[in-house]
Amino acid sequence: MRAHRFLVFAGTLVLSVVVLFARQQSAENDPDLNAGIKAYKEACYEDAKQHFARAVAHDPANVKAHMYLGTAYAQEYIPGADSPENNMLGQRAIEQYKIVLELDAANANAVKGMAYLFTQMKKFDDAEEQYRKAIEIDPKDPENYYSIGVLDWTRTYQPRMELKAKLNLKPDKPLIRYAECWSVRDANKERVESGIQMLNKAIELRREYDDAMAYMNLMYRERADIQCGDAKANAEDLKTADKWVDVTLAVKKVAEEQTKKEEIEQGGSSVTFSTNSPQ
Repeated sequence: MRAHRFLVFAGTLVLSVVVLFARQQSAENDPDLNAGIKAYKEACYEDAKQHFARAVAHDPANVKAHMYLGTAYAQEYIPGADSPENNMLGQRAIEQYKIVLELDAANANAVKGMAYLFTQMKKFDDAEEQYRKAIEIDPKDPENYYSIGVLDWTRTYQPRMELKAKLNLKPDKPLIRYAECWSVRDANKERVESGIQMLNKAIELRREYDDAMAYMNLMYRERADIQCGDAKANAEDLKTADKWVDVTLAVKKVAEEQTKKEEIEQGGSSVTFSTNSPQ
C-alpha cells in the first residue's frame, strides 16, 4: 500500500516537473517574447510592449513576459511628468510587477521595479515598503539598503531646507542655534539614524560602494544640523562627514586606476594578437 502511494506521488512529481519544463520551454520559444526582447534591447519600447502583451495573452503564467512588459512600461515612464498618459504608464508597469509576484512571490526584481517607480513618483513610503520586502527576499543585496538610505536622506533634507528658507538661512548656515531646530530634530532624528544604519549595511555588503559612502557624508551632515544646541556634537558629525568624503574620493580613485589598468591590458592584448596573427 505504501509502495503504491509512493509510486503515485513519484509519478505526480515527475509529471509536475515535465509540465514545468514544457512551460519554461514554451515561454523561451514564444516568438513574440523573443521579438519583444529584441525590440526592447534596441530601445523600441512601443514595439516591445506589443510583442510582450501578445506573449502574455498566449500564456498568462509567463513570468518573463510579464516582467519584460512591466519593465517596458517603466522605461517609457517620465519622472516628474504629471500627465494622465505618463501616470498610466507607471501604473501599468506596477500592475505587471504585481502579476509577476502573484506568479513568483520571491521575484526580487519585480519588487525592486515597483520600489523604483514609487520613488520616481515620490511615493517614498510605498517605495521603502517595497525595498524592505526586497531585503526579506535577498538580505545580501546591498542596493536595497542603499536605496532606503537615499530615501531617508531625501525625506530629511527637504523639510530641513524648507525651514532654513523660512528663516532666511543659507543652506550651509547651522540650524543648531535656532529654537526651530528642535521641531526638525523631532521629525528627522529617527530617519537620520535609519539612513546611517542602512548605508552602513550596504557598505558592509559591498566594501567599495562609493555611492553609499557619498550618502554617508550627506547623512552625517543631516545629523549635524539637528544636534540642537550642541556645538560639540555638531562639529563631530561634520568631521565624520568630511572623513566620508575622503574615503569616497579614495575609493573612486582606486576604481579609476583599476579601469585604466584594465583598458591598457586589453589594449596590449589586442596589439599582441594583431602582431602575432598570420598575414
